[in-house]
Amino acid sequence: MNGFLGFVCFLVLAFLTLFSCVEKRNPNIVLINVDDLGWKDLGFMGSTYYETPNLDKLAGQGMVFYDAYAAAANCAPSRACMMSGRNTPRHGVYTVDNSARGDAKTRQLIPTPNRKFLPDSIYTLAMMLRDHGYVNGTFGKWHINEDPLKHGFHVNVGGSHRGNPGGGGYVSPYKIDFIENGPEGEYLTDRLTDEAIRFIEANKETPFFLYLPFYSVHTPIMGKQELVEAFAEKPGTEGQDRADYAAMVASVDQNVGRLMAVLDGLNLAANTLVIFTSDNGGIRDISYQTPLRAGKGSYYEGGIRVPLLMRWPGTIQAGSTTDVPVTNMDFYPTIKTIIGAEDRPHIQLEGRNLAPLFRNQDLEERALFWHFPIYLQAYNPKEDGGRDPLFRTRPGSVMRKGKWKLHHYFEQNEYELYDLEKDPGEIRNLAKSKPAIRDQLIQLLEDWRKEVHAPVPNQANPLYDREFETNLIKSIVNEN
Repeated sequence: MNGFLGFVCFLVLAFLTLFSCVEKRNPNIVLINVDDLGWKDLGFMGSTYYETPNLDKLAGQGMVFYDAYAAAANCAPSRACMMSGRNTPRHGVYTVDNSARGDAKTRQLIPTPNRKFLPDSIYTLAMMLRDHGYVNGTFGKWHINEDPLKHGFHVNVGGSHRGNPGGGGYVSPYKIDFIENGPEGEYLTDRLTDEAIRFIEANKETPFFLYLPFYSVHTPIMGKQELVEAFAEKPGTEGQDRADYAAMVASVDQNVGRLMAVLDGLNLAANTLVIFTSDNGGIRDISYQTPLRAGKGSYYEGGIRVPLLMRWPGTIQAGSTTDVPVTNMDFYPTIKTIIGAEDRPHIQLEGRNLAPLFRNQDLEERALFWHFPIYLQAYNPKEDGGRDPLFRTRPGSVMRKGKWKLHHYFEQNEYELYDLEKDPGEIRNLAKSKPAIRDQLIQLLEDWRKEVHAPVPNQANPLYDREFETNLIKSIVNEN
C-alpha cells in the first residue's frame, strides 16, 4: 500500500512539475511589420476600399492602438529604432543612404551625415530573446545590416541590406538576397509566409520569435492579377482607389490569416503575443490617410502614425482599444518585461513597457520625440502634403505630449504647434496664439536633445540659392 501511495505521490509530483514548467514557458512572439502600410489602409482602421477581413478579425481578438507611431518616418531608421529600442540620435540611422537629398541649391544647411546600418555594438531585441532561450527567425525585409544572423537571428529568409524587392521583384525569380527561387510566378508575400509557417511548425515545442517584415506594400506596386481585377470593379474613395495597391494589401491580409490559422491549429495562440504594425506611414501619392496630413518621409501625422494591434488571448482583452500614444520603440521593453529579462546597465532602452495597458491600467503621460537632421526630397509635390513642395522632410525635430504636437525646423528656427484632438490634419498652426504651451514644449524638446546628444546642423550650405529655390517653388505651385 505504501508503495502504491508513493507511486501516486510520484505521479502527482510529476504532473505538478510538468504543469509548472508549462505554465512558466515564455510566450512566443510574432512581430509582423508591413512596409509602408498607411494608418488608414485597413478595414478596422476605417478604410471602406481595402478589404482586410483577417486583420479585422485579429483586431477584434486583441487591442487596437489608435495613436501608435513609428519612431521614424521611413524604413531603415524606424526598423533600427524598433530593433534597438533606442531613438535615432542614439544610433545615427536617420534615413536611407544619403542625408543630403534633393537639389543642393534648395538646401540651406549641411545635413548631419547618416549612418547606413545599425552599429554592431547594439544589443538588439533578437539578441535579448536569443539569450533567453528563444529560437529566432526573420522572413522578409531586414534593411539595417547586411545579415540578420549576425544580430540575434538563427534563421533568415530574404533579409539583407536591401530596402525593396527590386523592379518586378514580387514574383519568382526573385531579386533579393538569402532566398531560393520558387516556381516561376510565385508571389513573394505568399512565399515568405510559407517559410514563416515552416518555422513555426519546426519550433512549436520551444519559445520562438517570428519576425515577419513583409516587403509588401513597398513599391513597386505589384498585386496578384486576380486580386487587381477584383478591385478594379470596386468604387474607391478619395485617395484610396488603386486596385493594384488594394491587391497588395489583400495579399498581406490573406497571409496573416494563414499564419493565425496555423497558430490556432497547433494550439499555440493562447501562448503567443502577436504584434501587427507598419514601419512608417503610407505614401500619400498611393493612398491618402485622411484626416492625417502627408505621408512617408514627413513628420506630420500621416508620415509617422501607423496601424498597430496586439493579440494575446487571456492576457489582452479581446475587442479593446486605446488612444494612449505609443511607439515601436516600446516593443523591446514590453517584451523584455514579459519574459522577465534582467536589466543590463549598458543598455538604455528609450521606450516603455506597455503591459499595464493589457490590464486596463493607466500609464503616466509622457512626451514622444523624433529627430531628423536631414533632407528628404518630395515624392510628388502635388500630393505629398508636406511643409513645402520640394521636401517631405527638412532638418528638424518633432515632439508630442498629450494632445499637443510641436515641430521645430532648423533652417529658419521656425516652430509649428498643433492641437491633435481638434486638428489631426495639422492645418492650424497655434505657435503664435499659444505661446505658453509652445515655450513649455520647446524647453522639453531642448532638454531631450541635450540628453541624447542629438546633432543640430547649423553649417550653411554654400551651394544654396534662395532665388532658385523660390522660383522652383513658384513653378510647382503654379502647375497645381
